[in-house]
Amino acid sequence: MLSIEGLPLFEQAAVFAAVAHRGTTRKGNRIPYLAHPVEAAAIMAEMTDDQELIAAAVLHDVVEDTEVTISELREYFGDRIARYVGGESEDKRSYLPPESTWVLRKQETIDFLKRQADREAKMLALADKLSNLRSIARDVEVLGDRLWERFHQKDKAMHGWMYRQIAEALQELSDYPAWQEYSQLVKKVFGES
Repeated sequence: MLSIEGLPLFEQAAVFAAVAHRGTTRKGNRIPYLAHPVEAAAIMAEMTDDQELIAAAVLHDVVEDTEVTISELREYFGDRIARYVGGESEDKRSYLPPESTWVLRKQETIDFLKRQADREAKMLALADKLSNLRSIARDVEVLGDRLWERFHQKDKAMHGWMYRQIAEALQELSDYPAWQEYSQLVKKVFGES
């Protein structure tokens, strides 16, 4: 049992995420995986001072990408944080090859954002996807189209489809600088639609 009691909520979440993601790196490089959820939390903190949403941002990949369960997350952080992390987590269908489920998983995310997600869930998705897109934009400058080889989906056009659909699904957040940056990066990386 991880002992994080007594720490402020964000620090509890950061320690929990650090332990859950320990030893892992971002796809195709040596950057510690934790850099991504910490950046997502910083983006979230630019949009809100809601400490539970900021904690959810640093925890957003622990269920999707580690052995942590929603029940464990609920035990440590309560229903609200567990609900937002659960909403941001893909069903990876570990019994199937990831490249065979990529389109389905992304479509499920887009459908969730368009039909079910509340404003706070959309903010969490924006924080996550903007962090991812910043990384892609940096890496495409160095690697060009070789970048896409590191992903399960190797077709740049499919990534462009997904990021554009998410921009549309998050349109209600267009007043936020984070959404504006996201939209600009979509155009920079994938071109005008």
